Amino acid sequence: MKDADAAQRITELREAIHRHDYLYYVETRPEISDAEYDALVRELRDLEARFPDLVTPDSPTQRVAGAPTTAFRPVEHRVAMLSLDSTTSADELREFEARIRRALPGTRFAYVCEPKIDGLGIALLYEHGRLVRGATRGDGRVGEDVTANLRTIRSIPVVLRAPLAGAAGLEVRGEVYMPRAAFAQLNRTLEEAGDPTFANPRNAAAGAVRQKDPAITARRPLDAFLYHLSWAEGVKLDTHSETLKALRAAGFRVNPRTERCASIDEVIAYCERLESERDELGYDADGAVVKVDGLEHQRHLGSTTHHPRWAVAFKFAARQATTVVKRIEVQVGKTGALTPVAELEPVELAGVVIRNVSLHNEDEIRRKDVRAGDTVLIERAGDVIPYVVQVVAAKRPPHTAPFRFPDRCPACEGVAFRPEGEAYWRCTNTACPAQFKERLKHFGSRRAMDIEGLGDAAIDQLVDRGLVRDFADLYDREKVSAERLAELERFAEKSAGNLVAAIDGSKTRGLARLLNALGIRMVGERVAQVLAARFRSMDRLARASLAELADVHGIGEQIAQSVKTFFDEQANRTVIERLARFGVVMAEEGAEDEAPRPLEGKTFVVTGTLAGMTRDEARERIQRLGGRVTSSVSKKTDYVVVGESPGSKADDARRLGVTILDEAAFAALVDA
Repeated sequence: MKDADAAQRITELREAIHRHDYLYYVETRPEISDAEYDALVRELRDLEARFPDLVTPDSPTQRVAGAPTTAFRPVEHRVAMLSLDSTTSADELREFEARIRRALPGTRFAYVCEPKIDGLGIALLYEHGRLVRGATRGDGRVGEDVTANLRTIRSIPVVLRAPLAGAAGLEVRGEVYMPRAAFAQLNRTLEEAGDPTFANPRNAAAGAVRQKDPAITARRPLDAFLYHLSWAEGVKLDTHSETLKALRAAGFRVNPRTERCASIDEVIAYCERLESERDELGYDADGAVVKVDGLEHQRHLGSTTHHPRWAVAFKFAARQATTVVKRIEVQVGKTGALTPVAELEPVELAGVVIRNVSLHNEDEIRRKDVRAGDTVLIERAGDVIPYVVQVVAAKRPPHTAPFRFPDRCPACEGVAFRPEGEAYWRCTNTACPAQFKERLKHFGSRRAMDIEGLGDAAIDQLVDRGLVRDFADLYDREKVSAERLAELERFAEKSAGNLVAAIDGSKTRGLARLLNALGIRMVGERVAQVLAARFRSMDRLARASLAELADVHGIGEQIAQSVKTFFDEQANRTVIERLARFGVVMAEEGAEDEAPRPLEGKTFVVTGTLAGMTRDEARERIQRLGGRVTSSVSKKTDYVVVGESPGSKADDARRLGVTILDEAAFAALVDA
């Protein structure tokens, strides 16, 4: 493709992607599927890789770009971001109107009302329709330059549409937030990874925007509403409601719960309605913002050094209460994480009776120093999840003792272990009843032991009836036979026989699949393959020292400690011994005679579709012969194996001078 043709196609792709971003995030009426959208982005990224001179800062591919920063540069806002005066009742809202009427006698006011989102305030600066700077509120006059991070939020346009696209310069205000459902999922993911969780969505959003690495921000589920045009060069608008329409047309996401009210009575009705529906919003809102609609009225009313006189916040009633901690117990989650939970004297909070509240982890208990017998202030985060705000120290009974975290699992008495640098203690027993169903589901999954028919219904019955208490029980025909399975619900003679055959067939999956299936902390599919390739048998791996484990390329100290802890647990060793006794293969093919490793020290990348094997099979063959498989091409890559439709990795290999192998050459290498 010639440069001119590439430039034209790149322009077409960028315009199409910007349009679809607008339809998806602003209009909420997408015209194409996610797969079709991804294909457009992929084509644009490939073209820009081939023609790097055509890459521009406002390209959709540049939402996550650049190296991590070490500090955020202070920047001065074009117009100060002031705070809001607040009200808490209908009478105070009427007093607000009385004040502005005294300032502008005889004026009839209309208002614009919108939810007051509990997020992070931002200011976006555009020049000639292109985003040039994004900043936090800071102290209201000087904020921090977080442009690279804000570019990763897809609801923030990097290129504007008409009518504001032609403005020489404009500054837009808004709020970055994290939806409640996304926040809950993020915390679950962090908890399962053993990382500290966030107390509320606002903290999560603020932390994400201030990440040093934009790639981390991009992985956080952030969104944004824009609500104010603080400065615009060459733009003439008469009302705030017109401004919001212009912002929306330009590509900004404007809150759909925003309403224009013709009187203060309508404002009061809006605020009361919004407060009653706050649980249905999907994001945290602690009130409503009321603004005078006329921009000329706003200019005449002016501002104090603290807040504009033409706007006010109506704050929702606080959702807090005090109660007493009766006791602190530790619960075991499905991933083995130990979570302390405070049992409370029941207390009603925003229409819900609260009896228990999570204390998250050991560090959180220590930080807040929560003890049995304490009086605590609790709040419903996002008006949904209760949490402890603080201990009321003045009401602490004498002789209370700090809570000590157990070093044994309360569900099975197995060893509890807290990996260095992580927030959560975990049970290391693979047969722990509190987590066994989820572990068994993973054990039989496609990329582990691949036991077809071992689904949720079968697992529930096998575990609930006491037939399977650990992984080895699956292979014990005195416990799990076709005859016994046929007695279970939804099982007939044929399906029972098929499941037993699938279980027996899984015995020869190999060491790497078995290691992945065992659910060792921090050992997923890739790490399992590395360990299997290095140690070749379960016995050698179990006998490896911490230093030997940590010395394996791609393992490191944390994973090594997790593996060592797993094999130090007697219950786990017993399960492995029983698995071996029932015929489950515990070694890689050729392990006993120390098969040669001709690819030792060589790094491979596999791209495209191979005709004679899957990419997973190619990866396993490389690792079995001592090689490493990575996902991206660099100068340190030794070979790139190229199948059909290889994509940009083949281009990267040619550009860097890396040896390219077609499928025939690769087969000759690994079969030699």
